[in-house]
Amino acid sequence: MVDRLRLILGDQLNARHSWYNELDANTLYVIAEIREEATYVRHHVQKVCAFFLAMRTFAQSLEQTGHRVLHLTLNDTAETPDVAALLARLAEEHCVKTIEYQRPDEQRLLDSLRNLAIKGVEITECDSEHFLVPFDELGKHFRRGKAHRMETFYRRMRQTHDVLMEGDKPEGGQWNYDASNRNKLKKADLALVPKPLTFAHDVGDILARLERHNIETIGNAKPETWLPMNREESLDLLSWFCNEALPRYGDFQDAMTDQSEFAWSLFHSRLSFSINTKMLHPMEVIEAAVQAYKKNPDIDTSQVEGFVRQILGWREFIRGIYWANMPGYNQLNVLDAKQPLPDYFWTGETGMNCVRQAVRQSLDYAFAHHIQRLMVTGVFGLISGIDPDEMDAWYLGIYVDAHEWVEMPNTRGMSQFADGGLVASKPYAASGNYINKMSDYCQGCRYNVKEKLGEDACPFNALYWHFMIRHREIFETNPRIGMVYRNWDKQDADTRKLTIQKGDDLLEKLGEL
Repeated sequence: MVDRLRLILGDQLNARHSWYNELDANTLYVIAEIREEATYVRHHVQKVCAFFLAMRTFAQSLEQTGHRVLHLTLNDTAETPDVAALLARLAEEHCVKTIEYQRPDEQRLLDSLRNLAIKGVEITECDSEHFLVPFDELGKHFRRGKAHRMETFYRRMRQTHDVLMEGDKPEGGQWNYDASNRNKLKKADLALVPKPLTFAHDVGDILARLERHNIETIGNAKPETWLPMNREESLDLLSWFCNEALPRYGDFQDAMTDQSEFAWSLFHSRLSFSINTKMLHPMEVIEAAVQAYKKNPDIDTSQVEGFVRQILGWREFIRGIYWANMPGYNQLNVLDAKQPLPDYFWTGETGMNCVRQAVRQSLDYAFAHHIQRLMVTGVFGLISGIDPDEMDAWYLGIYVDAHEWVEMPNTRGMSQFADGGLVASKPYAASGNYINKMSDYCQGCRYNVKEKLGEDACPFNALYWHFMIRHREIFETNPRIGMVYRNWDKQDADTRKLTIQKGDDLLEKLGEL
């Protein structure tokens, strides 16, 4: 028997939450593997293993510090359909008077818990004590159905939190060094790519449990996880990034290659799993990077600003877009995209080397960096007119750091422009030239990035023009891309006709590319 039950979700592994400041024998902390959470989309097997192992590790840590903890596996919850049903069951079993939960970060779970009613039990919602913009203040920055721009929000966050500021001016004289963050990796640069810090935790028992309970997953299983599984390891990874990768992060944060043993990691921090599960607080990550910048003369402003922008700016911005527009954001499809997702997104078996590399890496590691997501698989989905529901499910399932609040606005908004511009001021459509500019993928491709019409022409080229022309009415007045249509109109009529025909042919055989 306990007086109070506190629920810990799998992305609420924050050891510094005020919940844990005091020991109370009459409080039971519950952390549980639930079938619904493992199956509401088909997740990468490494993602499920990472969450389940991190949850178990967190439960053990709490117990070691004297808290009363109930850790339940799928074996224990097999007959329990969802989180709400589990809480109702435990409330009866333990005769609890109060249930407390930290506010979930996605609408589905928030609705479920807010609608929970158990006779004789008081149910209380608490803050997760994680984000830099308090939940109740999101409305000051974001409005439903209104387009917002990250740069304005980011500058406001820099000023509010006094990050990389000199008085009321940005350190270094610029707010944004994005133009300096677009370097392609030359051959000499490949030798500078650091060996990534990885971890080795046995997940054999979890894999066996997933098989026993028929949990359908995607991706390639590994007997050990490369991810940090607790706060200490997460701090080790943060330290590694600041010392080994941050000095060149800004320069090459958009670069892609298949010519390095460490092509999957490059100069990226791979901290998103630790931050999104709340093992690390975003501000401590930002402060560590800024401190490293101030101490290390090899780290210039453009390196650290590019990293800070991702966390202080983009991460908080995307969360605001999500909550301002939910429920309903998940149904937006202003471009009426309906194409099914090709099978090679589940196998990597395609002649397009850029897509093959991005998908295979994702299947192997449950990880890809932001440009692989936005400008390879994302661009392909956009210009091919893939149904945003299918794109959402793929991104949410395949990446270990994907949670609906951060995945959906990135996919449906930034990547697929299905929200009509609430996130992005233009569609991030591109031909093969962009990928050739930022990677060496085109060198090993069966398609020719320089060709638009031939049998061996890069599919991105004709698909790009086909996309722009079929949506001309929507985009022609957009000041950021109006010149595209002037360039199109200058092409001779036969070339335009053949390009549209090529695009039609590619869309018909999309699954065969």
